[in-house]
Amino acid sequence: MSSNKTDELGIEESSKQKQIRRRKLYDRLARHVVFVGGAGIIFCIIAILFFIGIEAVPLWKSPEKKLETVSEMWDRLGPGAAADKIRIFDVGVDEHREQFFTVDSLGSVRFFALEEEPKLLETHTISHKTAGYTSFYKAQSNTSYAIADREGRVVPFDVSFRVEFREGTERTIVSKVREGEALQITGEPIEIFAYQSSPETGTPVVAAYTASGRLLTYAEVEEEGFLGESETEIFTADLTGELEGAAVTGVQIDSETENLYVSTENGKLYHWSLSDPSSPELKSTLAATANPGVAVTEIGFLLGHRSLIVGDAAGNVSVWFETTGGGGESKLMKIHVLPPLPAAVDRFSASQRGRGFLASDISGNISLYQATSATKQLDFPGGGAPYAGLTFSPKANGVVAVDSDMVLSSYYLDNPHPETNFRTLFGKIWYEGYDRPRYVWQSTGGTDEFEPKFSLTPLAYGTLKGAIYTMILSIPLAVLAAICVSQFLHPSIRNVVKPVIEVMAALPSVVLGFLAGLWLAPLLENIFVAIVVMPFIVIGLTLVMLFLWHRFPFSFSGRFRVGAELFTLVGVIGIAAALSLWLNGPLESLIFAGDFKDWFFRLFDLRYDQRNMLVVGFAMGFTVIPIIFTISEDALSSVPRTLSAGSLALGANRWQTAMRIVVPAASAGIFSAVMIGFGRAVGETMIVLMATGNTPVMDWSFFNGFRALSANIAVELPEAPHGGTLYRVLFLTAILLFVVTFLLNTLAEILSQRLRRKYAQSDA
Repeated sequence: MSSNKTDELGIEESSKQKQIRRRKLYDRLARHVVFVGGAGIIFCIIAILFFIGIEAVPLWKSPEKKLETVSEMWDRLGPGAAADKIRIFDVGVDEHREQFFTVDSLGSVRFFALEEEPKLLETHTISHKTAGYTSFYKAQSNTSYAIADREGRVVPFDVSFRVEFREGTERTIVSKVREGEALQITGEPIEIFAYQSSPETGTPVVAAYTASGRLLTYAEVEEEGFLGESETEIFTADLTGELEGAAVTGVQIDSETENLYVSTENGKLYHWSLSDPSSPELKSTLAATANPGVAVTEIGFLLGHRSLIVGDAAGNVSVWFETTGGGGESKLMKIHVLPPLPAAVDRFSASQRGRGFLASDISGNISLYQATSATKQLDFPGGGAPYAGLTFSPKANGVVAVDSDMVLSSYYLDNPHPETNFRTLFGKIWYEGYDRPRYVWQSTGGTDEFEPKFSLTPLAYGTLKGAIYTMILSIPLAVLAAICVSQFLHPSIRNVVKPVIEVMAALPSVVLGFLAGLWLAPLLENIFVAIVVMPFIVIGLTLVMLFLWHRFPFSFSGRFRVGAELFTLVGVIGIAAALSLWLNGPLESLIFAGDFKDWFFRLFDLRYDQRNMLVVGFAMGFTVIPIIFTISEDALSSVPRTLSAGSLALGANRWQTAMRIVVPAASAGIFSAVMIGFGRAVGETMIVLMATGNTPVMDWSFFNGFRALSANIAVELPEAPHGGTLYRVLFLTAILLFVVTFLLNTLAEILSQRLRRKYAQSDA
């Protein structure tokens, strides 16, 4: 018998050891699985952040240049060019940077292959007969030009390039020069002039400064005759008397042919209106230089012809445009002051892709500027000789210059995101057409001249506005509901109410946003007054109901479970809602003079947008309230019953026990719930996309919408060119969202741990 018991004990002991070993094995496996899973999640988060960062980092890349060609040009201009002592007026380049051309005082347009050793390809000579040419004008587009001769005539011409494929495969760039009709402006040589054609009729407008010191304007205007035929009338004007004897150093006409700008050697900048070509009106005379007596040496336009670049003899560079400046009348103002050049400014060449431009001085230095951010981005060291020609390539990826010693310099330029830096992304910028510096997000426009505006501040502002207002509505409802359910309702009722509220979190946000934008927004606009008075009516009727409930005999109220009075309040709220809707029209007529929107606008200058913060608050409440409620209710229910039982035993009522014992003990969990809900509100996309109007405004008013970072990504990313500035800025916004959410969750965890330790010590 004893041996059998020993065997049985041995077998039993062996099976227990196997179970223990198996359990330890499972524990180790579980530990490894949890570790691998956690490490994998952390790795994925880091990988996501790394990928987003890689896409955003190029925004901060500094521009780079590479010198590709340096060549002496005298021997390449053709036979006899050096002997003729020709003067190079300017240079141009095709968009592929394969050909460039020069325009000279002989009226020759010479095309060269842009190679290490430039080769003359073709020469086109202006067919107009003259004794010689004295001055030259290049439009900002770098395709339209004009040249003036000694007899006071101006000849416009265009230079264009096109790509042809010969014999099916050979790619060739073909250049073409198209001349216009010569215009007789005056009878003497023209030293400086500007030429533009009307955008509506194509008729020419010219302003010219002659060798004798006269400033003249010339304009052709098409007028419809009595029988419907078109007649051209020529208007001329002499503006010399308004110059006060100063010599002119620069002349520019904007592309709309409505404004004339003239700079002088005494540092003045004159602005005429050309709306009436027969009698130009002097609008302003401004001191353009910081020091009196310093000459303005060069003026030019940025892309769009709304901003004027001004350079002076001290090397200072500034940008001007018309604005009200916060006043009532629009006037020309100095907006941006840029870093100076070492010597007197002598040439500008504007980018055709943005608000960048090149400036050179008489010592042969070239600098690349970005006007919007008022920064100097790159310097090209000079050789000491001033430049006879300077041009920015059409794609803003190259610079071609010829100096007075006929030395050609060609640079490759890598500057893919010139308009972005910390200031343009997060600071106030004074953009063209605005009356003061502003935070503006406007990524696209309808014309090539449009200036993208990438301030992330309105988006961050809108994100915080949506999250904060949502939390203002959600925190009281969710936390008080959690206190009510966990402390005052019978368990059988709590087991029904809690799952119903949690189901709200399962509602798709796109459905909520759709309903909020198309159904709720118009409804709230119609019953706004009822929504305003409803909380007061609900509170009043609830207090009346509670007063009556306590007056009922216990034989009646005692029949119901604890918390059953909640269902009575459902009827009270329904009555309050019906009463509020019934009072909507009469109260709007009585208080708001029949139209609450007009009343708010007249009294407080507040505009009511149909898709506004109220709509978002209601819709986002369906996503945020369940999160805060569930976590808060779990935290409140986890407080040991001994604490509440002890409080009740000492004579405290249930409300005192809940607010002074249970809520402080569960404060860590409630705080975590609030922070997680806040993070959920910050990252919400579809509701704020569909229910806010998605307008990037900076206004804390309840009555207008906003644009959030998340919604902006959803809207803009499908249209953003891959690798472009907008594309990378959107990835930067994704990093901001990622970092904000991470910091919020980290802060919530840190503070929750502190609160847990604090109340754990208090309990001890």
